Amino acid sequence: MSWDGRPEDTAAALNPDAAPAWLAPLVDRPDAVRNAYRRRVPAKVLAALSAANSTAAVTGRRRDAAVLVLFSGPRDGARGELPDDADLLVTVRASTLRHHAGQAAFPGGAADPEDHGPVHTALREATEETGIDATRLQPLVTLEKMFIPPSGFHVVPVLAYSPDPGPVGVVDAGETALVARVPVRAFVNPENRIMVYRKENSRQTAGPAFLLNEMLVWGFTGQVISAMLDVAGWVTDWDTDAVYELDEAMQLLDLDGSYGEAQR
Repeated sequence: MSWDGRPEDTAAALNPDAAPAWLAPLVDRPDAVRNAYRRRVPAKVLAALSAANSTAAVTGRRRDAAVLVLFSGPRDGARGELPDDADLLVTVRASTLRHHAGQAAFPGGAADPEDHGPVHTALREATEETGIDATRLQPLVTLEKMFIPPSGFHVVPVLAYSPDPGPVGVVDAGETALVARVPVRAFVNPENRIMVYRKENSRQTAGPAFLLNEMLVWGFTGQVISAMLDVAGWVTDWDTDAVYELDEAMQLLDLDGSYGEAQR
């Protein structure tokens, strides 16, 4: 499904001026996130992504999709200075799904026939997956579209902000296993950062990941979060030599843990 020809004016649906100062580096340079993303992706992976994208274009398998990248936190604060209580909305997909089963992700999905653009898709999907009240959210900017094989999605990340998004939770256990507002400090913490690769690939294809108590954030979502930390200036030195195969990394999860002080 495509947004081409739909009536949504994406620019009109966005309000970058609603961003707090601490999010300004991301809002002012949304194109920089994709550039930072590409710097973290190994050359072999970039080549494979490019080839898969070209094949999908020829076969007509590319589909429009959007994800909601929702930051919550105080309205005040210094430019680029991460507040202690800022958080990021993340889900874990149900293990029974066809694509990306059990994987941590931003809420989102494919465009539906009634969707008018990426902002509409991201907000609709986030509401369906997490029960969030979209009227409490302010979409700020869209990041550059990125291609994700094997699903064939062309994904537009929609960066949004809310000082208080209200309650969230799993709406459909068949689609989503977990919904969490994760402290951004948990992603910044170097002790939570590792590199991950798939068993069928080599260590040279490893990408940035985040080992949290209840989820391993890797793949596309891990790459985007890593890129945002770089662009925002929140990143701290971490051990990029801590490389794990995906199954090994999953075994390190503390499934009985929670998103408390230990995560920060």
